[in-house]
Amino acid sequence: MVEHYASVSIKAPVHQVYELFTHFNDFPKFMGFVKEVTYYDEQRSHWVVQVIRQFEWDAVNEDWIPDQQIGWRSTSGLKNTGKVKFRSLGPERTIVDVYIQYVPPTGTLGELGETFGVNDYFDSVLQKDLSNFARMVEEAPAGALDPMSSHYLFHKESAVTRGLLTSRQKEAMARDPMMSPQALAERQARITREGELRRQADQERALARQHQIEMERQAQEEHQAQLASEAAKRRLEQRAREGIQPYTEYDPLQWSTTYGWLARGLGDKDGWRARHPNFTQDPMTSRLPLKPQSDSLPPPSSE
Repeated sequence: MVEHYASVSIKAPVHQVYELFTHFNDFPKFMGFVKEVTYYDEQRSHWVVQVIRQFEWDAVNEDWIPDQQIGWRSTSGLKNTGKVKFRSLGPERTIVDVYIQYVPPTGTLGELGETFGVNDYFDSVLQKDLSNFARMVEEAPAGALDPMSSHYLFHKESAVTRGLLTSRQKEAMARDPMMSPQALAERQARITREGELRRQADQERALARQHQIEMERQAQEEHQAQLASEAAKRRLEQRAREGIQPYTEYDPLQWSTTYGWLARGLGDKDGWRARHPNFTQDPMTSRLPLKPQSDSLPPPSSE
């Protein structure tokens, strides 16, 4: 008995994932190695797969637990059993684990399978088609329970597109009203319309996000400017409390900022005299003239 395992995480509720997986007859529309799944009744089905060569069997459902697990067991053909378990990781996340056991065919083919790594190849095929299932679910509308509502059907690697369907699968699809030419045309038109709406919504979200970023940037700049203004105001208030005069830029033409003005009270009598603003003159003649004096000498004393 050979066992294979694959797992995938799907961004969808567990109930939706479970319901979409139970549509076995839709597997050829998005899987590559499943050529046929047709029903005898609600419990029995016929399967045909292509892995190196074609295998087929009849199966009966068993061990089904809603939203948790489905299982099957072959009753004829390739002897195999399998289980698929669904684990919810939250309202929008589900883990799907697939376990398949089968008895390799006897004879040369079974021996070659072990020798040339057919089992490893089947692992890769199983994982790939399980990923195709995940994409099918994620590209279906929210809450959709029918695979035909998904945009990810009939892709280039599906069994339908590659022309691998059996005659019985083709007949079953021909009887399906949703596979009629008119229904398929309407489906394609709906997908095109929904795709355009989705692109418009994406553009609107991108523009809204860009606007939000710009508004946040402006708000941050205004906040920084306000903080700087408040800090400057606090410094002025602190200087006022400490009796410190605010700094005034030196202006050589303003008499109150000249050395003579700033030196007053320092014991320098010359500091009490204002300076003439014309600094190109000789420093000793740049002062304003003192009070005029008489040209004649005072009369000599009578002593």
